Amino acid sequence: MKEVKRKEFYVFSPFLRVFHWIMVVSIVVLFCTGVIIATPLQSVNLEPTYSVTYMDLVRDIHFVVAFIFAASFILRVYGFVINKGDRLFPHFWKGYFYRQTIEVALHYMFLKYEHSSFLRNPLARASYAMLYVLVAVEFITGFAMYFLANPDSIWGGISAWIIMVCGGEMMAHLIHHYVAWGIILFAIGHLYMVIRAEFMEGESEVSAMFSGYKFLIHNPKDATDSDLSGEKHLI
Repeated sequence: MKEVKRKEFYVFSPFLRVFHWIMVVSIVVLFCTGVIIATPLQSVNLEPTYSVTYMDLVRDIHFVVAFIFAASFILRVYGFVINKGDRLFPHFWKGYFYRQTIEVALHYMFLKYEHSSFLRNPLARASYAMLYVLVAVEFITGFAMYFLANPDSIWGGISAWIIMVCGGEMMAHLIHHYVAWGIILFAIGHLYMVIRAEFMEGESEVSAMFSGYKFLIHNPKDATDSDLSGEKHLI
């Protein structure tokens, strides 16, 4: 029997993990309810006119989850402030980031047999930064359409300006709709990559989002600049 020594790294704080799973559930619920809002299911219309229809319920769920999602994002930013290792964005200003990203990309395109070990995959970090931009667009367009119903309030005035910049309410709706599809495509790719890293490369990506710890055989290149709380040598 071969003895394998692994190093334990604490990578993901509770704030980051809580945000991640709230984000997962919120994206699924928001996308499903959003699709129904965009293309309503056919209603039998058997209930009285004063009762709550399924579309009212779907819209209410969509709005409530949107506020929960926004609150969780604020929590994520707060986690970044108090936990130095909870990065929001990769180190774009450092030259080695681009070299490492290209190295990982070549491996995923089967042009390189393997890539260096990382605690934070640089290609994944770059994609998360893009995800945050997409989420920001969803927040801006979504809440603009939501608060447009109260034009006399301060939020209604801001919403009207955002809608005007988008080119009208219909255009804001289309932007909101297609960006949502972009987020779903990202989620599908992300799920594939983390499962691949878990089982093919032994990077414990999936389990780490539950426990906060990664167990690696190799010494990760970015261990020295990741502000981790410590490491242990395990067998």
